[in-house]
Amino acid sequence: MSSRTTHPPQDPAPTGDGWITTTVTEELLRGHLEAERTARGLLPHRLPARARRQIPDDRLAVAESQPSGVRLAFRTRSTVVELDTVPTKRVHRGFPPPPDGVYELLVDGRPTARTTVAGGDLRTVTDLVTQEYELTEGPPGTARFDGLPAGDKDVEIWLPHTETTELIALRTLAPVEPARDHGRRVWLHHGSSISHGSNAVRPSAIWPALAAARGGVELVNLGFGGSALLDPFTARAMRDTPADLISLKIGINVVNTDAMRLRAFVPAVHGFLDTLREGHPTTPLLLVSPVLCPIHEDTPGPLVPDLSGGSLRFRATGDPAEVAVGRLTLTVIREALAAIVAQRAAEDPHLRYLDGRELYGEADHAEYPLPDALHPGPEGHHRIAANFARLAFAGDGAFAEERTD
Repeated sequence: MSSRTTHPPQDPAPTGDGWITTTVTEELLRGHLEAERTARGLLPHRLPARARRQIPDDRLAVAESQPSGVRLAFRTRSTVVELDTVPTKRVHRGFPPPPDGVYELLVDGRPTARTTVAGGDLRTVTDLVTQEYELTEGPPGTARFDGLPAGDKDVEIWLPHTETTELIALRTLAPVEPARDHGRRVWLHHGSSISHGSNAVRPSAIWPALAAARGGVELVNLGFGGSALLDPFTARAMRDTPADLISLKIGINVVNTDAMRLRAFVPAVHGFLDTLREGHPTTPLLLVSPVLCPIHEDTPGPLVPDLSGGSLRFRATGDPAEVAVGRLTLTVIREALAAIVAQRAAEDPHLRYLDGRELYGEADHAEYPLPDALHPGPEGHHRIAANFARLAFAGDGAFAEERTD
């Protein structure tokens, strides 16, 4: 969905070989907050321009431009679909390049095909800590899907959650029209790199997308790798975004960046919630604490990359003794968030708290350890999604449709 007025696609123009080319416009997009018209195409954003102007570092600027949860949604009879894009791929100097980002096509809600796009721009990170980089521009490429079922169908193309993606044009063998509104509730979620989709292998298999599918809702995912830091501009963006359900999964980035002490953290959470309630006074709001992460349970940040074992892992470098003077750990964060919800609940009956260890705890970690000591792998995303759907969307969960409070 978009918080801006959208415009219909340009009239499709058939070519000599039967292809119909449709310019990609916002009306064909879901899961974004804004789209920027560039010299090459349309760039989806997950924060509006007003917020982007206040971003203090490049890490968040990159994260919000990566279209995690963003998808094209349209209806067509075509059995072949092509999408021209310019991806921006990111590599770390000295490391093997990661796999190309995945474009995933769903037909009537079912994952049907996936592909990648070669080429595009290359962003070479030269320093893991500062995120300094060099940018090399490259050519556009094409994501092609064929063998689709005949007849009218709803088609979604989920964009790579790890690659900034400029959208150029959509080609089909039959006309395209924007997807119908199915009347599903809109779930607006904000979180860290786990919500962004770290280590997930395809865009519809990040845990918020999996949970949204289970809950039958439309996802707007504001999961930003390394950047769930209670930024006021993110709160204002969420305040101004239409939503039926809202969740905040916060804490891990505050700890691993060593961004705050307890004295600053508690008022910052209250302030974020106050801003959300200005635009969504009675919307079901679920505050979720961090999932289990053994390196940070009782050890403060900052977090540093550790390459000593030959692969990228992370370790916490803070002194646990300094918790007594306000340094934050995940244990401290959970206690603070639970207390904040308990304090506000008398005046805000639509606010709930969920301990993140109910999504991924000791038993889950024993079965599916964190591959880099920080982020779950693909199985972990499925586990978190299943637990979130059970605890939030079902029974007496905060997002259950039967709730009347």
